[in-house]
Amino acid sequence: MSRQRSMETIFASEYVTIGELVRLTQTRYSTLKFYTEEGFLPFKQEEQKLTRRYPREETIKRIAYIKSLREEGRTIPEIREILNR
Repeated sequence: MSRQRSMETIFASEYVTIGELVRLTQTRYSTLKFYTEEGFLPFKQEEQKLTRRYPREETIKRIAYIKSLREEGRTIPEIREILNR
């Protein structure tokens, strides 16, 4: 198992892992995985077995937006529609 990167290193990185997004956004891993599978969070993956890399700034903003929509009481289908506009 690899060692965790420091928060300083993470904040300086253009791309982060899903585990790092958990630390940055205080969002559960299972929630972020669900959002990824639903197509809500864009990522890069060079080969199928390699770790997904998320653009840090864009993804953090996207997660905050999704959280605000959930707090408004929006459903997953409604969020999907909003994000696909």
